[in-house]
Amino acid sequence: MKKTVLALAAFCVFQFTDIYAQKPLMPQASSTQTVTQDFALGQIKLNYSRPNVKGRKIFGGMLPYGEVWRTGANSATVITFSDDVKLEGQNVPAGAYALFTIPGEKEWTVILNKNTQQWGSYSYKPEENFLQVKVKPVKLSPKAETFTIELADVLPSSCKLLIKWDDVSVPVAITTDIDHKVMANIAEAMKGDKKPYMQAAQYYYQNNKDLSKALEWIAEAEKADQKAPWIKYWKARIQLKTGDKKGAAATASAGIKAAEAMNNAEYIRLNKEVLAEAGK
Repeated sequence: MKKTVLALAAFCVFQFTDIYAQKPLMPQASSTQTVTQDFALGQIKLNYSRPNVKGRKIFGGMLPYGEVWRTGANSATVITFSDDVKLEGQNVPAGAYALFTIPGEKEWTVILNKNTQQWGSYSYKPEENFLQVKVKPVKLSPKAETFTIELADVLPSSCKLLIKWDDVSVPVAITTDIDHKVMANIAEAMKGDKKPYMQAAQYYYQNNKDLSKALEWIAEAEKADQKAPWIKYWKARIQLKTGDKKGAAATASAGIKAAEAMNNAEYIRLNKEVLAEAGK
């Protein structure tokens, strides 16, 4: 009997301890977000926590001007570049950095710090900074209740890092030079058995390279697939850019017929656009 009572008591203690040791299921006060954006030949990744305004005065209030801010909540915000980039014109090697800022009424300082293992900015050390740049904030309307960092206006070699909260948006320019890498990749790929004729021709067209070479490559792509309206579209685009309106019109007309045979509305429209630009 005594052993049974002791066993029951031990069981109750274990159950009580186990219940109260569990963390309650509650939403985070500041939710976590991870953003991964393809950029140039690599990626940019952001990991940060997102506080809310909750009726407070944020900049110049809860966050005093002139003081280092973790740029989010909880652990320091981390931004990772898979390739070398430039931040506001300054070189940034591939790697991970803590993103800190110093808000100002008319100017912000954006900081990349080498120590990514920080809680907030409590252990922030200026001597661990990799770089800092000055940027101008702009008025944000409508206001952002939840703190947000996003990558916008993403082009092949440029984009904007936007820091947005309450009525403030802070744009930070990110750029990279990938042309030499792409040109090297094209040259290497052209040595192989499966040559990327169409992709190479597109790159030459879009980046104002040798159009005669682009035309040569797109013609090779066309030989391999005479019925592809997308190849005819790009051939017509290149012809138009060289000033050959007559040739562009003929190629676009053939592209329309090929697209109609496939019932491909998109390339009917695109080839018609080239035809209109060619004045036909």
